[in-house]
Amino acid sequence: MLKTLILTPQAEKDLDDAYDWYETQNSGLGKDFVRCVDVKITSLLRAPKQHQVVYKSNIRRVLVNRFPFSIYYVELKDVISVFAILHQHRKPKAWKSRV
Repeated sequence: MLKTLILTPQAEKDLDDAYDWYETQNSGLGKDFVRCVDVKITSLLRAPKQHQVVYKSNIRRVLVNRFPFSIYYVELKDVISVFAILHQHRKPKAWKSRV
């Protein structure tokens, strides 16, 4: 059984901002970005422990295919909380303030 997904307001804003930026670069590219993020979110819901631990024992990261973005999440008892969807060239620890 898949756990429930929680996308924090900050992660939603990350996704919206990236979508908007990619759409200004090329019409339809934002939709491609969201599609790639959705594929990775489905992957982490199916196998949350499969992805790289980046902090302590419970903060994990999954890389988005085709785009230089990482999804940061934590697995809790009944939910998976995505708290950041960030460009990989930002400050490496920018997500830590959200934990």
